[in-house]
Amino acid sequence: METTSPKVPQLAPEQIRRACDYVELVWQEQGSEAEKAALAQFHADGPELARLIGEFGALLLADYLTVVPEEHADCESAYVLGRLVTVTSRYLKRWCLAGGGAQAAWMAAGFLIECMQEVDQVSQFLADVRGDAGAGYGAAA
Repeated sequence: METTSPKVPQLAPEQIRRACDYVELVWQEQGSEAEKAALAQFHADGPELARLIGEFGALLLADYLTVVPEEHADCESAYVLGRLVTVTSRYLKRWCLAGGGAQAAWMAAGFLIECMQEVDQVSQFLADVRGDAGAGYGAAA
């Protein structure tokens, strides 16, 4: 079963990879000069970065963190989970589009990292998402 709704954005593979790079940098950032420079370069994109992370978050929540096993596709819990994903994605996107720029992107990345850490390893999720983007998954048709 897919929990993706038509409202989930379709991102180009390069957008997905860029969002993964940013989330990974936020996750691993230790304060080195190179990491600070990389974050500053991302943050220079302010509102555009926030928009991308909001859309990436919606995609990640719907397609990676909330997959319902096929045998439970008709269960009430699958429906509830789908609605929760829809609402969470909507609010994440609204928050990122509200004009917070780099600060909103940073906080949204932190939220997504917390979600990924609850169910598995962040690095594995990001590797999976990057791999799927390279295979054309999630790209606009």
